[in-house]
Amino acid sequence: MTGARWAGHRLTVEGWIRLVLALMALLVVVGAVVGAGLLRSTAEVTDHLLMDVEPAQTEAYRLQSALVSQETGIRGYAIAADHQFLDPYVQGQKDEAQAAARMRALIGDRPELLRDLETVEKRAADWRRTYAEPLVDSITPGEPRTIAPATTERGKKSFDRIRGASSEQIAGLAAAVDHGQDQLSTARKVRDSVLAAMVVVFLLTGVVLTFLIRALVTRPLDDLRIATRRVAQGDFDHVITAGGPLDLTAVAGDVENMRQRIVAELGASREQREILTRQKTDLDAQAVELRRSNAELEQFAYVASHDLQEPLRKVASFCQLLEKRYGDQLDDRARQYIDFAVDGAKRMQILINDLLTFSRVGRVNDARLPVDLDQALSKALANLDSSITESGASVDRPDELPRVVGDPTLVTMLWQNLIGNAVKFRHPDRPPHVRVTCEPDPEDSGAWRFCVTDNGIGIPAEFEEKVFVIFQRLHARDAYGGTGIGLALCKKIVEYHGGRIWIDTTHTDGTRFCFTIPSADTADALHDSTEDKALI
Repeated sequence: MTGARWAGHRLTVEGWIRLVLALMALLVVVGAVVGAGLLRSTAEVTDHLLMDVEPAQTEAYRLQSALVSQETGIRGYAIAADHQFLDPYVQGQKDEAQAAARMRALIGDRPELLRDLETVEKRAADWRRTYAEPLVDSITPGEPRTIAPATTERGKKSFDRIRGASSEQIAGLAAAVDHGQDQLSTARKVRDSVLAAMVVVFLLTGVVLTFLIRALVTRPLDDLRIATRRVAQGDFDHVITAGGPLDLTAVAGDVENMRQRIVAELGASREQREILTRQKTDLDAQAVELRRSNAELEQFAYVASHDLQEPLRKVASFCQLLEKRYGDQLDDRARQYIDFAVDGAKRMQILINDLLTFSRVGRVNDARLPVDLDQALSKALANLDSSITESGASVDRPDELPRVVGDPTLVTMLWQNLIGNAVKFRHPDRPPHVRVTCEPDPEDSGAWRFCVTDNGIGIPAEFEEKVFVIFQRLHARDAYGGTGIGLALCKKIVEYHGGRIWIDTTHTDGTRFCFTIPSADTADALHDSTEDKALI
C-alpha cells in the first residue's frame, strides 16, 4: 500500500492523464476498427440488397412481361395475319434483351441466379426457334388461316416451360431478397450491440478519469488556492505548501518563491513607480514633439507637391513645343519618346494632385456640417455626367437619403469615386448598371449602411483588402487608367467620418462596395464627447 501511494506521488498529473488518455485512445482505435468493420459489413449487405438483388428482381418481372408480350404478339399474328400484331413480339424481344443484360450486370456474382437467367433465355430462344419463327414464316400477311391444334398445343407447352423457368427465377430472387434482409437484420443487431458496449466502456472510462482528476488535481489545487488567497489578502508571511503529484508540488514551490520575490520587491516598488512617472513625462513631451514634427512634414509635403507642379508643366510644355517645331525632322521613335515624356509628366501631375487630395482629408478643412446625401450624390452624378453618358450607364438611387454630419466636399468625392469606378470597370458585354441603396446598419443602430452595386468585371475575394491600399492596382495601366489612390481615398474619407468600408464578397455578378456613416444624432454626440474630453 505504501509503495502504491509512493508511485502515485511520483507520477505527475500529466503522466496520469496521459495514461488514461492512452487507454481511451486504445479503446477509440479498437472501437473505430470494430465499428468501421461492422458499418462496412452492414453497408455491403445493404448495397447488395438494394442495388443488386432487388433491382434484379424488378428486371425479372420485366423479363417475364417481355416474354408474355412475345407470346401474345405471335398468337395475335397467327389469328389475324396482320403485321401490326408482330409489334409486341418484336418489342418484347428488345425488352427481353435489355432486361437480361441489366440482370446479368446485377447478379453476375451470383452463379445460381445467373443459371436461372440463362435457363430462361435458353428456353425462350428454343421457343422462338421451334415455334414462333416457323409460325411467322408459314403465315402469309393478309390471308388469315386456322392453325392446327397440334401446333398450337406444341407452342403452348413450349411457352409453359418458359413460364416455369421464369417462375423459378423469380422465386430464387425472392429467396435471395429474404436472405439479404435476414443478413441485414443480423448485421444491424450486432452493430447496435457493439456500439452500445463501446458507449458503456467510454462512460466508465470517463467516470474513472473524473475520480482520478479529483483525487490528484482538484484537492491539491484547492489547498494551493486557499494558501495563495491568504497571501493575496495581505498575509505575506504565510508559507505556501502543497502535496499531491510532483508537478503540483513544483507549482506550489514556484508560487512560494514568487511570494518571497514579491515581498522582496515591495520595498523597491516606490522607486520604480517614480521612474515610471518620469518616463511617462518624457513620453508625453516626445509625443508633443512628434505631433509638431508631423505637422511640419505635412506642410512640407504640401508645399513640395505644389513646387513640383511647375517643373512637370515645363517638361510637358517644352516636349510638346519640341514636337510641334521639329516634328517634320523627327522619326516615329523620337515622336514616341516625346509622347512617353509628356504622358509621364501628366501622370505625375495627376499623381501629385491625388496625393494632395489624400493628404488633405480631415486635415485642411475639418468641417463638421450637416450634409444632405441626396444633394452630394446629385453633385457627384453631375461631375460624372460625361462618362455616364458615354458608357450608356444607368444609375438607380433611393428616393430619399438621410442627412449626416461631416464634410460635404469629402462626401461628394466619396460618391464620385465609387460610382466612377463602377462605370470605369464595366463589363465589355453589357452597359453599366449602378444601384445605390441605403438602410440602417444592422450591426450598429446609430449608423446608416450604404451600398454601391454594379454589374461590372468584379473583384476577386482575395483582393478585398488590397484594393484599399494606396497605389495598389489590380489591372495594367494600359487596360484601365488611374493612380490607384481612389479606393484608398474612399477608405480614408469613410474612416474620417467614423464609419467603415468593405467589399461584399457575397455579391458575385459585379462588385458591391458597402460603407457606414454614423447618423446625425450619433455623430453630434460623439463630437461633443470628444470636445469634452479635450477640455478635461
